[in-house]
Amino acid sequence: MDTIDITKDPYFMKNHIGSYECRLCLTLHTNEGSYLAHTQGKKHQTNLARRQAKESQSQQILPQPVLKLDKKKAPKIGRPGYKITKLKDADTNQRSILFEIEYNEIIKDIIPRYRVMSSFEQKVFLQTDIIIIYLFLIF
Repeated sequence: MDTIDITKDPYFMKNHIGSYECRLCLTLHTNEGSYLAHTQGKKHQTNLARRQAKESQSQQILPQPVLKLDKKKAPKIGRPGYKITKLKDADTNQRSILFEIEYNEIIKDIIPRYRVMSSFEQKVFLQTDIIIIYLFLIF
């Protein structure tokens, strides 16, 4: 009679209660003898065959090579640095906000466009053009 080392079985697991589990079939067993009898049974053997068939299929399918797409080159303006200052006019007592946006890497003749929008006016734009970069300042 052959001796079987249960610790080498990849589907054998002893849980925290002290009973034994078959991780392939998700069955519980009270002792090792019950688990060994289960491994010779029909349910375990069909699950083993199903697992081997699935692994052989996954080995036949090779991953597709990744194609590199050329990125569109946009003029580099860098990540804008910004400074926000709250101001108050001494004469009229009127409050204002000053936005200073600094583009470190901008090319000399390029002037960035801007638009001030209220929160009611803003919508989600599905933009496929990489050249346009948005800067959102929310208060």
